[in-house]
Amino acid sequence: MNTVYFDHNSTAALHPQVLEVMLPFMTAQHGNPTSRHVFGRNARDAVEYARAQVAETVGVQASQVVFTASGTEANNFAIRGIAGNLAPSQMLYSSIEHPCVSRPALALQTNGWQVNKIKVDPHGQLDLEHLNALLQRPTGLISVMLANNETGALQPLTAVTAAAKQHKAFVHTDAVQALGKVPVDFYDLGVHAMTLSSHKIGGPLGAGALVLDKRVDIQPLLLGGGQEKGLRSGTENVAAIVGFGAACAIAQQQLADYQTHTTLLRSQLEAGLHQLKATVFGAENAQRLPNTSFFAFHHIEGETLVTALDKAGFAVASGSACSSDSTEPSHVLLAMGVEEELARGAVRVSLSAHNTVQQVDTFLATLAQEVKRLKAMTAIAA
Repeated sequence: MNTVYFDHNSTAALHPQVLEVMLPFMTAQHGNPTSRHVFGRNARDAVEYARAQVAETVGVQASQVVFTASGTEANNFAIRGIAGNLAPSQMLYSSIEHPCVSRPALALQTNGWQVNKIKVDPHGQLDLEHLNALLQRPTGLISVMLANNETGALQPLTAVTAAAKQHKAFVHTDAVQALGKVPVDFYDLGVHAMTLSSHKIGGPLGAGALVLDKRVDIQPLLLGGGQEKGLRSGTENVAAIVGFGAACAIAQQQLADYQTHTTLLRSQLEAGLHQLKATVFGAENAQRLPNTSFFAFHHIEGETLVTALDKAGFAVASGSACSSDSTEPSHVLLAMGVEEELARGAVRVSLSAHNTVQQVDTFLATLAQEVKRLKAMTAIAA
């Protein structure tokens, strides 16, 4: 049985063209980018070409892109690095952030920062009134993701940055889930720092980037040989960086077709979910990622349903991939005011351009069977 992959927000398959451009730098072109010989120069040229590709995708200059080993590293770099050059004040982050934002944010408290969470509404979008109330206190840094990895809800970043500007606060956004799914423009959003990741868009694991406004003063996390203009020491992962650049270029070229196709599939999926009496989280008419649907059934645990669907040939997720070992309900849904029992049942389907209408139809039929079976088991147990 071939399992259908519906978990693209966790990681996407490596694009064949990306693998093709990576292979030479995993074999014959194995130079260190800091070496002065021809192998080193070729590697350096490849890194800089990839840097330009990433920069073009989000509308910045190549010099603004700092390569990292992951989105997690870039988020830590942004929060700790920017805060490290500011006098401690208030740091704000949304209550639906990924742990690689919330944990480094909370860690600032040991350095004298007051850290507070911004509420979201029942649709999973930032509560701007609460943000403005919190901004009455001196604030140095705000971090709000561009798109939520669980619900797909897009956040009102331009409103956040407009409010922050009035209070002279820096704004960082984790744009990992948005890249390749919706248009992402650094300057249109008005942010000071933006996190990107390779493996969500068909690039390799092990490559990320932090995009910085040229006016931002930031402390490096890693000290050493001074790579990345002294901002991120460590020998560059040339093959992964080259793949990241190629994935960005492909994603940009295919964005319109991707949005049309995944929107169609998601609409088909959610129409079927409503027929099955599922609760679909997030505002269906609000701005959100075209490929993402988050839903639950009363009295069915999310992990139980994920396991059942896996055995039936469909790979889906219960919440964030990075917290899949946790038995706690989704913190995103709890922040939205969803009752804990229903939040424990949450299952995410994240689609791609490679998924088909037939796959969605088959999934809905399988889901109906598994939900019926699990509810019958629950009734017997009761």
